[in-house]
Amino acid sequence: MGQRFPLTIKRLGINGEGIGYYKRKLVFIKGALPTEVVVAEVIGIKPTFLTAKIHRIKTPSKDRVTPRDDYAGQVGGFELEHLAYPAQLAFKRDVVQQSLEKFKPHGYHHYILKPTIGMDDPYSYRNKAQFQVRKTAEGQVIAGLYEEHSHNLVDLATCSVQMPATMAVMRFVVSQLQDLNVAIYDERRETGLVKTIVVREAAATNELQVVLVTTKPTFPQRDELVSNLQAKFPNVVSIMQNINPEKTSLIWGDDTIRLAGKDQIREELKGLQFNLSARAFLQLNPYQTVKLYDEALKALDLGENENVVDAYAGVGTIGLSVAHAAHEVRGMDIIADSVKDANENAALNGITNAHYETGKAEDVIPRWIDEGFSFDALIVDPPRTGLDDGLIRTILDTLPQKFVYISCNPSTLARDLKQLTTKYHVDYIQSVDMMPQTPRCEAVVKFTRAEY
Repeated sequence: MGQRFPLTIKRLGINGEGIGYYKRKLVFIKGALPTEVVVAEVIGIKPTFLTAKIHRIKTPSKDRVTPRDDYAGQVGGFELEHLAYPAQLAFKRDVVQQSLEKFKPHGYHHYILKPTIGMDDPYSYRNKAQFQVRKTAEGQVIAGLYEEHSHNLVDLATCSVQMPATMAVMRFVVSQLQDLNVAIYDERRETGLVKTIVVREAAATNELQVVLVTTKPTFPQRDELVSNLQAKFPNVVSIMQNINPEKTSLIWGDDTIRLAGKDQIREELKGLQFNLSARAFLQLNPYQTVKLYDEALKALDLGENENVVDAYAGVGTIGLSVAHAAHEVRGMDIIADSVKDANENAALNGITNAHYETGKAEDVIPRWIDEGFSFDALIVDPPRTGLDDGLIRTILDTLPQKFVYISCNPSTLARDLKQLTTKYHVDYIQSVDMMPQTPRCEAVVKFTRAEY
């Protein structure tokens, strides 16, 4: 520990860390970039690898740039802000390649990996800020994100990847909590009221929603805070309170109540309108979401008499976007509020051939099949954990003719491909940069049934 040595960085790992070799041992070094020569200082020793920090950069990369955010490198969400954007896009394609090399699904050497689709301006894109709230020893209310691998909260006064309005509202709410002397949650003592602030903006309508996550329903200064917030920001049209009394890493509790305004805000994507409840999932980058869905619809290549299953449907953004080209769309999600939103969104847009139910895809699809429903096309957009094994078995049993997988985690995608490619051929993988300045990468996979 503490030993220093020169290290040449060969590539970036899947989490955006630099990778080099010291006496044939793998070294992971946060903040280092490919081609750089650094003086590394050992901070962790494992049997098969070392972790290190940069003591000094001897030869910087031509792709190294100055981050816009002072806390880039401290908290998640800015891990690659020191890397020029074209190099970020190349890295995200390489992340998919690295994952394939690790899991080795059938035929992976021959997959077509298309260049990553990026943004013209890779900043100010995040439509939701979800910040923890705490009080310092000096009594200052702060809101932000935890330092990596710790519970030290970093106060984010600015954030270049957030839509500006989300940060303006966030900082006003923080100032109100301070001025009104609202009780702030103390994690160690398990006392206090306000734990988390969530602010979401609809890019097309500029409507904003604020959610205060609290330990209990009682909120003495509620009326004054709500009144001040509405006076300052007329486009905050929904103010909600979510109750989460548990000591848990989960943000949300089971109960959400309206404090003022509407239950939902309204977003528009690809000419369709979508109502969004507080807990409903929507991609964080509305500008790239349109590009992602365009790629998914292109890969799906629907015919007008075909039935589509939209798994992990959220508020129906994907399924409702394809409904005009399909005979029938059915979807499901495990969050009841999202399903309610999805069915409301179908009605809102005059779409009569789409229907959503609450439940797990691996449970709902077999039931639909038992009831006599058959489908020609499947689109899946799972969380970072990837597809459930039960759903993979259902896919391999039913073998829909058309199949598209939208992944937000190349590692679990590559893992799932090991099973899926026993019956399907991968036509291509199109990476899409939904979260610039981070190592996160989305990918659209087009499948055809294999003739092995």
